[in-house]
Amino acid sequence: MSAIIAGTYNSRDTGGIPLTAGSSTRAGVLYRSDALAGTTGNGVDTLAASPIGTIVDFRSDLEKTGAPNRIGSAREFAVVELPLLQGSFTGMPSAAGLDEAAMRAAFARLPSLADIYVQMLGSAAETFAEVARLVARPSDETHGGVLVHCTAGKDRTGVAVALLLDAAGADRGAVIADYVLSETNLAGEWAELMLARLKAWGVPLIPAITDLVTATPPEAIKAAFAWLDERGGSAEYLRGGGLSDADLSALRERIAG
Repeated sequence: MSAIIAGTYNSRDTGGIPLTAGSSTRAGVLYRSDALAGTTGNGVDTLAASPIGTIVDFRSDLEKTGAPNRIGSAREFAVVELPLLQGSFTGMPSAAGLDEAAMRAAFARLPSLADIYVQMLGSAAETFAEVARLVARPSDETHGGVLVHCTAGKDRTGVAVALLLDAAGADRGAVIADYVLSETNLAGEWAELMLARLKAWGVPLIPAITDLVTATPPEAIKAAFAWLDERGGSAEYLRGGGLSDADLSALRERIAG
């Protein structure tokens, strides 16, 4: 699948995903992407012509400083910054002052993607509920679409999108397939650039690292869903984060129609 915003690798509209009750999710409502730092002129034009009115950025200040988004000035977007440390490169241990053996030992103790997702859900219910609210209650009906992104668009973004789609009644198998798609989209140039950057920082490219940076194994998002199910499911989780029943109904109406 090609990115819909030129200059990105992992951008897409989540419309067209099957719903458990039949039909499919609506196009033009919830978008996902990697960072918009490399957006080309054509990509900027695509954004300006799209239904997107709100851009949610999960990146840390350090990530944003190193790769500021390029969204153009043809029209205004509401940019909402909701930084999440879990899933970011800034959450990795420092390699400074470590010899190779100590460095490899430190990075070998990194949590798995499944662990990171569960930690994220455990600490960010209010953040995810705010994203759900932004989707449910667009301030601009003409540009009511919401684009969520982080650096890769696979972990913080992947969890957020899976959570919202699941709460709206999307078929879980299809949601998992959408999550897994990110690994294919990021393979090649993006993955090579990111791994080269980590290598230059002195980070050993052991499997635990390369998986964190480039992989989207179905087991990881399934672990997130299992954690949610143990606590009543995605909708109940969002309620716990402060999403009202009215906003939950509006979210379902916006995504599922």
